Amino acid sequence: MGKYNFDEIINRKNTWASKWDIKEGELPMWVADMDFKTAPEIIDALKSRLDIGALGYTDVPDEWYQAYINWWKTYHGIDIKADELVYSTGVIPTISSTLRKLATPGEKVLIQTPVYNIFYNSILNNGLTVVESPLLLKDGKYYMDFEDLDKKMSDPQVSMMILCNPANPVGRIWNKEELAKVGEIAKKNHVYVISDEVHCDITDPDKSYVPFALASDTCKEISINAIAPTKCFNIAGIQTSAVYVPNPYLRHKVFRQLNTDECGEPNFLAITATLAAFNQGRPWLEELKEYVRANKDYAIKYINENIKGLHALDTQATYLLWVDCREFDKYDTTVGSHIRKVSGLFVSPGEIYGDAGKGFIRINLACPRSMVEEGMDRLKKSFL
Repeated sequence: MGKYNFDEIINRKNTWASKWDIKEGELPMWVADMDFKTAPEIIDALKSRLDIGALGYTDVPDEWYQAYINWWKTYHGIDIKADELVYSTGVIPTISSTLRKLATPGEKVLIQTPVYNIFYNSILNNGLTVVESPLLLKDGKYYMDFEDLDKKMSDPQVSMMILCNPANPVGRIWNKEELAKVGEIAKKNHVYVISDEVHCDITDPDKSYVPFALASDTCKEISINAIAPTKCFNIAGIQTSAVYVPNPYLRHKVFRQLNTDECGEPNFLAITATLAAFNQGRPWLEELKEYVRANKDYAIKYINENIKGLHALDTQATYLLWVDCREFDKYDTTVGSHIRKVSGLFVSPGEIYGDAGKGFIRINLACPRSMVEEGMDRLKKSFL
């Protein structure tokens, strides 16, 4: 029995929670935030901050830089210097601002699909064109298609790539060799890489991710790395992150655009939440990873043994489950819409992650086991 109670049900209805803005009788297992109580160490730190009583403008202190430096050195083996970090209100603001600064409207941005759907928004909303390099699915595991990657990047109009590391929704941890190959191909074709690493600390208990900038000197030179405690510590609503940019030329560009876009200053609670997460939150995170892995094991076994025609893929990272439902192409609507209509289970439909996601669904398992069990029962009901 651990110190933290991940079985506790948190009532988030009528609290303006995006995830729970649903119809009566539905069960939300879609958007990637957790239904666990945030680590008490973080909650206590935020309460103490509020006790100051005046909620004024906040600077980014030296302690913020040191917290990132210590965390990434201790748990991910990478040496970050304070002047290589830039504050940002979030990973998506970082991606959008960087695209605005480093790419010209009409140019192309490469993504490896299926991939986080908001990447499309960041690209299209800035007058850029999406280029998809579909991942290869072999024996239940996804791989990069390096031949296709090189071919697509050789187009002079492709100026940027957004990498998802680890990969959402498919849950792959890219290894050092794979990441180094991406960097090699990108540099050869004069492409900068934005690496979204927001899921980096939600891995299986016996696994860890490789920062893109650590894979090779080339990766370090050409990368803009978006990192944050928000996804892993259940503080997404705090709006806080960092950008790690070793290349001084790129760093200046990113810094200037984030400030132009007014995304470079923290709110009153952002620094406090970050410090508490990185300095006190490790025990909570370790227990969380064990709990999520157990939820995955339960859901994968349930689906693969009880729902004919569905296949849940095992994953190494994230608290998300990627399920192959391609045998069910008989519905007038998509599989995700069918599931919600029949059972009230609200999951993320695979097609929002690109054409390579059609026929799949993504299920959020960062919730108490009782909710996972109910979700699996509803999923089975959808295919009776």
